[in-house]
Amino acid sequence: MTTITVDEVHDLDVLVIGAGGAGIRAAIAAKSEGASTGLVCKSLFGKAHTVMAEGGIAASMGNVYPEDNWRVHFRDTMRGGKMLNNWRMAQLHAQEAPDRVRELEEWGALFDRTPDGRILQRDFGGHRYARLAHVGDRTGLELIRTLQNKATSLDVRVFMECTILRLLTDANRVVGALGYWRESGKFVVFRAKATVLATGGVGKAYKITSNSWEYTGDGHSLALWAGADLIDMEFLQFHPTGMVWPPSVRGLLVTEGVRGDGGVLKNSDGKRFMFDYVPEMFRAETADTEEEADRWYTDKVGARRTPDLLPRDEVARAINSEIKAGRGSPHGGVFLDIASRRDPEYIKRRLPSMYHQFKQLAGVDITTEPMEVGPTCHYMMGGVRVDPDTGASSLPGLFAAGEVAGGMHGSNRLGGNSLSDLVVFGRRAGLGAAAAAAAMSDMPSIDPAQVDSLAREALSVFDRSGGTNPYEVHRKLQECMQSLVGIVRTGDELEEAQGRLEEIQREASVASVEGHLQYNPGWHLAMDLRSMTTVARCIAMAALVRKESRGGHTRDDYPQPDPELGKVNMVVRYNDGELTVTPEPLPVMPDDLAELFKS
Repeated sequence: MTTITVDEVHDLDVLVIGAGGAGIRAAIAAKSEGASTGLVCKSLFGKAHTVMAEGGIAASMGNVYPEDNWRVHFRDTMRGGKMLNNWRMAQLHAQEAPDRVRELEEWGALFDRTPDGRILQRDFGGHRYARLAHVGDRTGLELIRTLQNKATSLDVRVFMECTILRLLTDANRVVGALGYWRESGKFVVFRAKATVLATGGVGKAYKITSNSWEYTGDGHSLALWAGADLIDMEFLQFHPTGMVWPPSVRGLLVTEGVRGDGGVLKNSDGKRFMFDYVPEMFRAETADTEEEADRWYTDKVGARRTPDLLPRDEVARAINSEIKAGRGSPHGGVFLDIASRRDPEYIKRRLPSMYHQFKQLAGVDITTEPMEVGPTCHYMMGGVRVDPDTGASSLPGLFAAGEVAGGMHGSNRLGGNSLSDLVVFGRRAGLGAAAAAAAMSDMPSIDPAQVDSLAREALSVFDRSGGTNPYEVHRKLQECMQSLVGIVRTGDELEEAQGRLEEIQREASVASVEGHLQYNPGWHLAMDLRSMTTVARCIAMAALVRKESRGGHTRDDYPQPDPELGKVNMVVRYNDGELTVTPEPLPVMPDDLAELFKS
C-alpha cells in the first residue's frame, strides 16, 4: 500500500473552492467581513470559464434605453427560464446587478462608453432592451482582471493548482475539504467553519463543449456526496454558436455579441433560416420580406432585435434542425455572417477577440467571410439547491454560487446573466459564509480516519493492476452523453444512457494508473472521472423523469411543455450510495411579482 502523508493543514474561517468570478467575488465579500479566507483553484488564479463570457454583463442600468428597469429584467429572466427559476433569485439578481456593475467600475473595470460617457450596453438574446455592459468582446476577461486585483489587495490567501477530492463532514456539517497539489500529488487538508463551492460547470462530460479541462462537475459531485441537494440537473445549455472547424477547436465559443452587433445565421442555401423557427406566439401573420419580419418582431415582442437573437435554447434547436435536414455548412454547422452587414473597422473594434480567434485558429477573416458555427455544450443551469439570500445549501456549513448553484436561471439562461449572477450571488454567498463562520466560536474538528480513508481511495488507482484506462473511459463517457443525452432527447435513448453510464461509472471506479504522483495527468483524469460519471448520471436520470420539453431540455417524445411539470424542480439526492430523483414544488411567487406576467 502506498504511504499516505498529509503534509499541510490550513485553518480558515471561510474556504472558497473555485477561483472564477463567483469564487473570487465570494472571497472578497468574506474577507471584507473580517473572515480569514482561502481561495482554492484547480488551475491558475482566474483561469476560469468566466473569461469565456465575452459579450457582456446583464444589468438594467437604462443607459441605452431609459425605460429599462429591474422589473423588465426580472420578467425577461423568468420567461427565458420558462418560469422554472427560483423567483427570489431572479428578483435579487435583477435588483442588484446594476450596483455590482458600478462596483466593478469603481474597482477599475474599463467598460465601453456611450458618447456622453456612460457605460455602453448592447443587445443580447432574450433581453427586451440592450442591457449588456461590455468591454468589446472581452468582458469576462475584464471582470476577472478587476476581481483578481481587488482580492489581491485584500490579501486573500490563494492556493493554486490544487484539486479538491472530497468535502469533510462532521455531525452532518461540512467542516473542510481534502485536496492534493497537482504538481507533487501531496495531500492537503483545509479546515473551515464555512465552505463556498464556486467550481463552475460540467462540460467535459460532453464531446463537443466550450468548457476547458477544469469543468468536470467537481462542485456538483462534492455537494452531492456530502449530502446536499441538487436541482434542475436535466437543464443543460447548448450555446448555439461554437466553432466547428478545425477539429482542434471544435466547440470553442463564438460570442452572442456577434449576433448582438448585427450578425445573422444562414444555411447552405444562403437563407436566413431563423425566421422559420420563431415560436407561434411571436410569429408574424403577414411578412413578405425579411425586413418586414424584422420590423414585426421588434414591434410584436417589444425586443429591438431579429429572430437570430431568440433565447439560446430556441436558436440551438433551430441550428440542429437545419443541420439534420442537410442544409448545414461543409463542416457540420451553419454560417454566421456579419461581414455582409457591418464594415471591417466596426467588426474589429467591437469584436476584436472573435476577429483574432478565427484568423489565427481557422484562417477565416470574419470581416470578409462568414464563420461556421454549431451548438456546443456550454452551461449547466442545474446545481446545488441554495437559499437565495445567503447562498446556503441544504447542508450546514456549505454554500454555493455561480454555475454550480441551481435555481437562478430555471430551464434556460439568458446570455449575459451569467456574469451578473457571478457577482450578485458570489457576494451573497461570501457574506453568508462569513456570517456562518462568525457564529462559530471554535474551529471544527477533522476526523483523521475520514481523511485517511479518502486519501487511500484516491491512491488506489496506483495499487491496481489490469484496471481500465481512464482515457478510454472518458472517451466512452463523452460519446454516450453527446449521442444520448444531447440537445434533443428521447425516453428510449435516456434509458439506454442510464445503463451505459452505470457501466461507465463502474469502469471508472476500477481505473488503474502507472507512474508516480508528480505531474501525472492519468491520475488527475481518474479522479475527475468520479465527478463526471456522477454528474452525467444525475443529468440522464433527471431528464428521464421530466417528460416534457422546456428550455434546455428537449424531449422528442414529449415535445410540448407540461403545465404541471412547470411547477416542480427535480431534486437529486445521494442516499445510502444510491442516486434518487424526486419532483418537489417550486417556491410560490408573491402576487406583486406575478402581476408582471399578466400583460
